[in-house]
Amino acid sequence: MMKLFRTAVLSLALAASAGPVFAVLPDEVLDDPALEERARDLSVLLRCMVCQNQSIDDSDAELARDLRVLVRERLAAGDTDDEVIAYIVSRYGEFVLLRPRFNYRNALLWGAPLLLLVAGGAAIAIRAGRPAQVKSPPLDAAEKKKLDDILNS
Repeated sequence: MMKLFRTAVLSLALAASAGPVFAVLPDEVLDDPALEERARDLSVLLRCMVCQNQSIDDSDAELARDLRVLVRERLAAGDTDDEVIAYIVSRYGEFVLLRPRFNYRNALLWGAPLLLLVAGGAAIAIRAGRPAQVKSPPLDAAEKKKLDDILNS
């Protein structure tokens, strides 16, 4: 009974301590807690270009580490959050953002699903509203005779 209790307490303690796991190494952490918090806030917005569906804060890839260091360097140099993001985007493109911005360059990408849905619905409505007309060639003499024999029997 005591062993079961210890196992339950240990399991609860592990579950309670499990939080987000960050790949940030101790040598990357800034001395200023406010700057470090800003760096963490920015890091979760940026995509690891190697892992692609992880933020640079969650990734162990070497490129993600370089981006984390770059973000911290820019913040330490006095850049605002927007300036840091703009700098990273200017170097790596919009794809580096985990949540891409809506702008004229990617408007078609954002609107394509709606356009396809509307076009598909219109095509189905037009097709359903028009009965199918199948034109068969006229019967020749042999086919007419067969049909007459079937109908008269």
